[in-house]
Amino acid sequence: QVQLVESGGGLVQAGDSLRLSCYISGRTSSIVGMGWFRQAPGKEREFVAALNMRSEFTDYADSVKGRFTFSRDSAENTVYLQMNSLKPEDSAVYFCAAASRIFSNMAGGYEYWGRGTQATVSS
Repeated sequence: QVQLVESGGGLVQAGDSLRLSCYISGRTSSIVGMGWFRQAPGKEREFVAALNMRSEFTDYADSVKGRFTFSRDSAENTVYLQMNSLKPEDSAVYFCAAASRIFSNMAGGYEYWGRGTQATVSS
């Protein structure tokens, strides 16, 4: 089993930055990929970014490329999503997810999910 706890959300203005954290515990050695997804009210959960834990390859949604950066601190069992140049349309609950089978940019590829952290960007 893997447990995930997100933190770092908040209320910011357009153009500001936020750094989300996801603390990973449990069978961390089983994790192949980590992902960030987000869900805005009335919308489906959407892919934001993914990190291959073996190769360090990162994948980003087109809407966040060049603004968001996915990184890890293995010693702290934590992954981060640095979000810069935030826009009101980035407002959502952000979820951290872990996959033990495949590296994927689809929510169905992830078995473990955190409870989410709210990020709100005002215009």
